[in-house]
Amino acid sequence: MVKKVIHFLGLILVFACAGLTAKAQNTGKIVGKIIDQKNSETLIGATVSIEGTTKGVATDVEGRYSLNGIAPGRYTILVRYIGYQTKSISDIEVKANAATPLDVALAPSVSTALNEVVIKATYRQESVTALYAQQKNSVSISDGVSSEVIRRSPDRNTADVLKRVSGATIQDNKFVVIRGLSDRYNSAMLDGAALPSTEPNRKAFSFDIVPSNLVENLTITKTATPDQPSDFAGGLIHISTKDLPDQNFVSFGIGGSYNTASTFKDFLSGPRNATDYLGFDDGNRQLASGFSSYNSIVNGLTTDRNIRLLRSLPSDYNIYSNKALPTQNYQFTIGKVKDLKSGNRFGAILALTYRNTQTIGNDIKRDYYDNHYNDDIYKFSTNIGALLNVGYTYGKNKITFKNVYNRIYDDQFLYRTGSNTGSGVDLKYYAFDLLQKALLKSTLEGNHPIGDKGSKINWEASYANVLNDQPGQRKTSYSRNIGSGDPFQANVSSLGKENATLFAKLNEDSYNGALNYSLPVKMVKQKGTFKAGFSSLYRNREYDARFLGAVIRDNDPTTADAIKQRPLSTLFGRDLINANVYQLQEIDGRPDSYNANSLTNAGYAMLDNKLSSKLRLVWGARVEQFNVEVTPKLAANASDNVKQDYVDVLPSANLTYALTSKINLRASYSRTLARPEFRELATSRYYDYELLAFQQGNPLLKKASINNFDVRFELYPSAGQIISVSGFYKKFTHAIEAYNDDAASTRTITYFNSDKANVYGAELEIRKTLDFINASNFFKNTSAYANLSVIKSTAINPTDGRLNFLESERPLVGQAPYVINAGLQHTFLDNKMSFNALYNRVGRRLSVAAGAQYQSVWEAPRDVVDAQLSIKVLKSKGEIKFNAGDIFNQRATFYYDFNKNKVYDAGDGPQSSYKPGSTYSFAFNYTF
Repeated sequence: MVKKVIHFLGLILVFACAGLTAKAQNTGKIVGKIIDQKNSETLIGATVSIEGTTKGVATDVEGRYSLNGIAPGRYTILVRYIGYQTKSISDIEVKANAATPLDVALAPSVSTALNEVVIKATYRQESVTALYAQQKNSVSISDGVSSEVIRRSPDRNTADVLKRVSGATIQDNKFVVIRGLSDRYNSAMLDGAALPSTEPNRKAFSFDIVPSNLVENLTITKTATPDQPSDFAGGLIHISTKDLPDQNFVSFGIGGSYNTASTFKDFLSGPRNATDYLGFDDGNRQLASGFSSYNSIVNGLTTDRNIRLLRSLPSDYNIYSNKALPTQNYQFTIGKVKDLKSGNRFGAILALTYRNTQTIGNDIKRDYYDNHYNDDIYKFSTNIGALLNVGYTYGKNKITFKNVYNRIYDDQFLYRTGSNTGSGVDLKYYAFDLLQKALLKSTLEGNHPIGDKGSKINWEASYANVLNDQPGQRKTSYSRNIGSGDPFQANVSSLGKENATLFAKLNEDSYNGALNYSLPVKMVKQKGTFKAGFSSLYRNREYDARFLGAVIRDNDPTTADAIKQRPLSTLFGRDLINANVYQLQEIDGRPDSYNANSLTNAGYAMLDNKLSSKLRLVWGARVEQFNVEVTPKLAANASDNVKQDYVDVLPSANLTYALTSKINLRASYSRTLARPEFRELATSRYYDYELLAFQQGNPLLKKASINNFDVRFELYPSAGQIISVSGFYKKFTHAIEAYNDDAASTRTITYFNSDKANVYGAELEIRKTLDFINASNFFKNTSAYANLSVIKSTAINPTDGRLNFLESERPLVGQAPYVINAGLQHTFLDNKMSFNALYNRVGRRLSVAAGAQYQSVWEAPRDVVDAQLSIKVLKSKGEIKFNAGDIFNQRATFYYDFNKNKVYDAGDGPQSSYKPGSTYSFAFNYTF
């Protein structure tokens, strides 16, 4: 795998170097998109020409055009399309070796008169008009973030960006919660294709895997339309990576950051290799090739074989101490476009990213029930990413090939001290844990017009691979009687999952294909669009786990005690292994290993109707057939084998009424689903040493069905500005949730279907310049934005007697009662300098529902304030950014609300509590 990736990156660098040798041109170009002013539909075959010349082009299947080879100067262009008013846009400045962007919105003709009516506008006026039209004419209720907003924030990955979207919050710094609904109720798409779950123990996509600098725009759709996958209730997240460039460019960036809790502090870890900085383990922690099977081990090994197998396991238990280095990150991007004489275009964009962080979580409190622990966690992380998008347009057709590869390497060391009063012991616990996550996704897409009436087809084929590898997760505990003062002794007398060495690997392949057709139609004397299509998604996952460990042979108790008192660095020393002191044992991992696959076939039909000049209805239905199988490699019961097959009809309707040219009223209804993820169905049992709990699936889970109702008022004061108020209600049948199954001595976090649940709430969003306060340039250049979500949910626990709960009614897991995002941005010195301040707060939310003994786990609210100062230098080709993240550095706390006062205080027990530290960073970017 390493060789393949290195080879792939090598090809990319060759491409990059070739791009750098391209000859510069002395001409410029005008590029953009032509859209319908009423509904933002792209117009295929519109002609764009330079007034007074014969130079002109027609728009392609995406409504895009490119007027090339224009000498520097100021120009006027004419845009014509049958059935629309011709538009003349003046004062367009073209510079040498640069592309001037201009999107144009055309209005339908108001009469059939033969005399041509030409609408006149300036470049600045038309830029605002087009942006305004696209913003106002979205089909469904949605919120988004553009690449410009991303660039002006300190956000380093997509998870950070999502925190800025109305109604969205982030858990564990990477999982998204939308409208109070946990990550398992949200789905994601990258460049038009569904993203698989990246996690081995939950249904979630880890959004920190996608660097923010590779994102062109990000949109959260909160109401369903038939042409979208229906497996969501909170939101469907669309991530679009940067498309083909408008002009040739090369840019690079370099940055570093200082964290108050980590940087230059003592950093403890296991062994470190040079390849760790490249995002790959060197192989020393992997299980040796040809390692004996479980049956061979339990049936007994010869002395020689036992010793050789133990020696092949990871053996370096030394704890190394260094100073945590500052975070470092690097970016390189190159764009290349070639306009052919035939009018066809070929282009490509390549981006490489690298990031290394070393973070410390000191003094993490876990003080609840019988546990009174203090954890120190040290995490070494490397993130490498590559994007290669290639496109070709010929005539009105366009074909793109988009590729994303990203890899996260997290090497963590945990040291725990404290006591367990239930067991009557003081404890020392050590965990070395390496997690390697990778995502590879390739998408081939084509857009083609059919005939001359505006019909078009879109087709797509994609492949994705998710890898989640845990090689040699090693855990060891020492204990003694509480307060005895006796030496600590290692627990090497027996083997359990809490002290075994885990070798686990998840590999998932997914294949997706789709075909969509759209046809312009005329109904009730208004233009509309009919769309239909079908898609198929096949996923195949394999998860393997082995639990191995060395158990001492208790032939001589005196000798055994002396060995157990050895420090960790020599506890499994070669001298003891060679003397055959330890016996290799294995917990049967076959019940925890599984194969799973699913097939989703879908078809839809929908109409986008203009019922009048002000009223628009987008309605239709989607039919999905779903089949899933989950098969443990060793099933304890026949019911552990999962087979589900069902068909769902999912109607939806989105109604928009343009009260005025600046005000929309929207209403929506849709039926969506939440299907159990592979992990939620599999009986695989994983011990989470940080949570002090097992995680296990439930093969009896059913799908959840959700009816969604939305209303929204939108006011657009001007382009790029919005004031909106939304209300929503969701009714769940068989909601899927996580809870504490605590019948055994160690709690198990598993899943169940609540009898019923509902969610309702309201959202307020404001994005506005402050020129209404004063007409001075200062207020014109200052923008404020805020979004507030207030949410209430109720879930009814099942009463069929199969499960026991402390509570009969509670909020949905992951649901927050409120979410606040706010920001203030100011630009000065003719836009060469900008300042941006951001604020985020999430109300207390349920992390894990209560079982029969353990109470619910809650996450306490905290205030997060970020800031950025950006300065353009070197004739605006360079940019320097100073970022400050999490300035207040308030504690992140998960707790048991023992006194039931809904506030975290001294009467409660922290399941986890720590300070992440404030981060101060510097970055420099330059574009040639």
